[in-house]
Amino acid sequence: MNQDLDRTPTPQDLDTISLQLGRPARDVVEIGARCVCGNPLVATTAPRLSNGIPFPTTFYLTHPVLTAAVSRLEAAGVMAEMTGRLQQDPELAAHYRAAHEAYLLERDRVGAVAGTDGVPEIRGISAGGMPDRVKCLHVLVGHSLAAGPGVNPLGDEALEAIRADWTTDRCWCAGAWDPEAPVPSRDLSRHVRRLAGERNPVMTEAGTPAAEAPPQDAPAGRVVGAVDCGTNSIRLLVARVEGPTG
Repeated sequence: MNQDLDRTPTPQDLDTISLQLGRPARDVVEIGARCVCGNPLVATTAPRLSNGIPFPTTFYLTHPVLTAAVSRLEAAGVMAEMTGRLQQDPELAAHYRAAHEAYLLERDRVGAVAGTDGVPEIRGISAGGMPDRVKCLHVLVGHSLAAGPGVNPLGDEALEAIRADWTTDRCWCAGAWDPEAPVPSRDLSRHVRRLAGERNPVMTEAGTPAAEAPPQDAPAGRVVGAVDCGTNSIRLLVARVEGPTG
């Protein structure tokens, strides 16, 4: 990874991020980290999206190979082990809390650059479970790559743990996405919601909008549900129909 590369996103960077994510790049303020070849690894995102939604995940992993490697690490149960160590190791806990504070300072800086500073909904809240637990390694790894070694101890540990699948010193871009594919133009992520006064769509597991309401002939007492699969969390919405029209 070459931290000396320009962090200002170019149109090509934004197209690449869109292809990496399979959706349009959203409110990217900087390229937090780049591959040795120059392609984006981390999108530094404004703390408030252009549709008004607060967005605490400042450093967002975009590279498919890196993201998959971190996902496998999460699936292996590493987050629970790290959280346990935070409760038993005061030195590690202090270093992790310092990472939390550093994250907040960086988000304030990014917000000032983007003109979206002062987001009260997420004031004092960083991301990834900091400062007391670990709930998303993708956030911690993104922070480590953007900030450099020594800032986020658990992000640094995660990067070391995935060395068999991804490293900063070589390019892993070949075959990771199709650079000749059409750049995605429709965003179906759960963060695409309208401002106050408009209804928020519920997304299915496949990423398509779920029905806004049960069928008109739904019998009273029927239970309906939808699964909202996001990058950092999964939400199950369940409702019981109380009347004949729902």
